[in-house]
Amino acid sequence: MDTTKLSSKGQVVIPKALRDALHWQPGLELTWVATAEGLMLKANAPFPPTVLSDVSGMLKKKVKPKSDAEIAAALNRDIRRTWRDRR
Repeated sequence: MDTTKLSSKGQVVIPKALRDALHWQPGLELTWVATAEGLMLKANAPFPPTVLSDVSGMLKKKVKPKSDAEIAAALNRDIRRTWRDRR
């Protein structure tokens, strides 16, 4: 178990081995969480959480959607081509 000291400015050093193991780089934002046993340090998520309804419709459709009949016809053509090539 590594130990560290609280500086006169209220700063603590996270040991390099822990930073490397957690892939924490300089500039990473951290959050302190008070627990019954002391403090827990958590890395903040790089992006705010989103919901599907917030981002749906963002991508423009570049191709015309196929009908069920068109999909079935394409699958049948592919199946025939696959079996024909096996002979």
